[in-house]
Amino acid sequence: MQTPSQQVTRRAVITFLLLTATLLLVVGCKTLAGVRRTGVVIARRAQVRSSTAIVAADIKEVLRGDVVDIVEASDIGESEKQRERWLRVRTHDAESTEGWIESRNIMPQELLERSLRLAEEDKSIPAQATGQLRASANLRFSPDRGNNENILLKLEGGSHFEIVGWKRVPTPKTAEAVAESDDAPKPGSAQTNSRRRGESEAAKPQVEPDELWYKVRLTPDISPAPAGWVFGKQVELSVPSDIIFYRGGREFVAWHRLDEAEKGNGSTPGDAQPGSWVILEKSDNNESSGTDQPDFDRIYVLGYDKTRQEHYTAFRSHDIRGRLPLRIEESGGSKYFVIRAEDGKEVRDYRFRIYKDDRGHLKAEPEQALPGDTRKK
Repeated sequence: MQTPSQQVTRRAVITFLLLTATLLLVVGCKTLAGVRRTGVVIARRAQVRSSTAIVAADIKEVLRGDVVDIVEASDIGESEKQRERWLRVRTHDAESTEGWIESRNIMPQELLERSLRLAEEDKSIPAQATGQLRASANLRFSPDRGNNENILLKLEGGSHFEIVGWKRVPTPKTAEAVAESDDAPKPGSAQTNSRRRGESEAAKPQVEPDELWYKVRLTPDISPAPAGWVFGKQVELSVPSDIIFYRGGREFVAWHRLDEAEKGNGSTPGDAQPGSWVILEKSDNNESSGTDQPDFDRIYVLGYDKTRQEHYTAFRSHDIRGRLPLRIEESGGSKYFVIRAEDGKEVRDYRFRIYKDDRGHLKAEPEQALPGDTRKK
């Protein structure tokens, strides 16, 4: 049996613990209440609904780029396969409408900030090329499709963007596993199934050891996230019609117009008149393989003669191991372009002055010899 003093001490301890727990609970609630989680609408338009029920009423339409407060989240669905996450949100308008919206229509603020940081990294880099998606594809904050944790949003097929860089990375093993499971068994005898499976295996394309990713810059009408990475096989490069005719055995991977584009040449409304370009090319049969491949292996400068209305070769380099980005500079009334190339184990900048000779022909003159140039100066 406890003495009276022991009972008093025990009651004091219990009271202290209860008060401490209550204080922690209050502080915890205040902390949660003080955290303001926001998101941005990524769908072209979406409806905020009165509830998550099928028969719920649409109470507010939100548009791509609209910011909302995320109040809570709830997973709705009878089974895990059917389950979908819904968010209770509050709109940033005079009405402060509150309701429910499917989470696939909202990008949390923390993901948007990742994209903003990517855009900040390359804000001074001019577009290296332009492209568009062949089909809908994920925009990610890192060049890796081994998992879905880095997905910012899904872009619609046909979405266009500027390309500011690219990178080759090892193909993830998970991608190989998915490719191997694409062929479902077909009905029929075991012999037929075995034969078809063998034919399918023979026809299956070899999984490449590495894959290309593009770092892209997007406009607000395409995506509220201004930058991210897109899987290269989903991208079709949009080579300008002015220069696509000159693409031969090498692919054009980057290009930049060297003169001002004059709109409207009378052939296609809105088209720019032909002009002069610096183009970076890459051959398919480069000796390097895997992630060690150069970004480009030749420089091609096209001039344009307005009198004759025809292009001509102003400069073409020998083969080099080039690295992006291509930069354009102006200094003292002269224009330059700068490329990067490997010189042994180092990557150096090489600057070209752009000018016109006495006959008005465009010239591109390197300020220093490119790696591997054996010509006498």
